[in-house]
Amino acid sequence: MPVLLKKEKRKRRHLRVRAKISGTNTVPRLSVFKSNKHIYCQLIDDEKSKTLLSASDLEIKKTKVLKKVSVEKNASAKEVKNKEKEQKALSGKTAIAFEVGRLIAEKAIKNKVKKIVFDRGGFSYHGRIKALAEGARVGGLEF
Repeated sequence: MPVLLKKEKRKRRHLRVRAKISGTNTVPRLSVFKSNKHIYCQLIDDEKSKTLLSASDLEIKKTKVLKKVSVEKNASAKEVKNKEKEQKALSGKTAIAFEVGRLIAEKAIKNKVKKIVFDRGGFSYHGRIKALAEGARVGGLEF
């Protein structure tokens, strides 16, 4: 699929989502954008057309996120499999996206914002987008 066509399709999906979602000062919109290397998010007040907060994976030390999960020597095979599944579920860029979600939630709570509206930006809700949303929920945001 040509790149231009792919970008156009995502833009159309985003416009469809945006037709139903808008943020206010009390309940801002959490807008997400991902590229092949990075992930970015912003809290936006659409009434004033102003970005309140932003966060990206460029702010996070990647060595902190990519720690290996240690398994005890005398653990059962089932426990080892569960640990490996957890590590696969949140490894690499997905783990970084989760941390970005927690970072934006931390910043939002400092600015007295608890409720948000999630805007997936035309991307499907799985993988890194879902991890970012889960990180924001764990961080204390409600949507």
